Amino acid sequence: MQKIFIVIGAALFLVLSSALYTVDETQTAIKLRLGEIVTVEDKPGLKFKMPFVNNVVKFDNRIQTLDAPAERFLTGEKKNVIVDSYVKWRIVDAEQFYKSTGGNLARTSNRLAQIIKTGLKSEFSKRTIADVVSGERSEIMANIAQLAKKDIGEFGIEIVDVRIKRIDLSQEVSNSVYRRMQAERQRVAKDFRSKGAEEAEIIRAAADKERTIILADAYRDSEKIRGEGDAVSANNYAQAYNQNADFYSFYRSLESYKKSFNQQNDIMVLNPNTEFFRHFNPEVK
Repeated sequence: MQKIFIVIGAALFLVLSSALYTVDETQTAIKLRLGEIVTVEDKPGLKFKMPFVNNVVKFDNRIQTLDAPAERFLTGEKKNVIVDSYVKWRIVDAEQFYKSTGGNLARTSNRLAQIIKTGLKSEFSKRTIADVVSGERSEIMANIAQLAKKDIGEFGIEIVDVRIKRIDLSQEVSNSVYRRMQAERQRVAKDFRSKGAEEAEIIRAAADKERTIILADAYRDSEKIRGEGDAVSANNYAQAYNQNADFYSFYRSLESYKKSFNQQNDIMVLNPNTEFFRHFNPEVK
């Protein structure tokens, strides 16, 4: 009898455990009877089902993230860009979600990724690289979110947010952009150099002009000073000559002798009766 009671107790426990289930506060549960939906449980707590007749499918009602792999799209300029994006979504109608997808999250993710890819392709084809990189990214995300909301209405889910994480240029486009940037920088550098050379020529010409003027003024002033000095010198000579003409003549002759015979190898062949030697020869007048 004890063994019979143990078996009966185990059977009752098995039946009772299969008849009870819990719904977490982050979940929504669908009770099925032979594949047909009986009820949708969206309130947390302990729930009851008919063993072997009902089965329960649970879904996470929190926000889900679909981080799709990066895709390549053509812009309006026919340039390839690589776009990395993600989508935030959640289940809002568990019954509709189960009917449309069979509760298969992978199928839902694939369908949602295809919708986002189509939207990105359409939006990028209307814009240039400059538009998608800087100016109109917010508008692109808003348009894609609006488009996705229309296409997923039958799935019982809603789009919370669509974001573009990164937009990269393909290698060939990057090289083209780099070459264009390099050419532009070289053009700007050449323009700066030409302007600098022009300014240098202007400054050099102004400096040469100022130098010529300064030298001319200096030469004029030096000639004026030299003329004034020569005049003073001539006046001094005249005054000295007038004071004692013989002494002055003798002094000047000595200066001439000093300059003429200042080296030992100086040789001069002259007539001793000339005016130059008149102070050595008293007979010369």
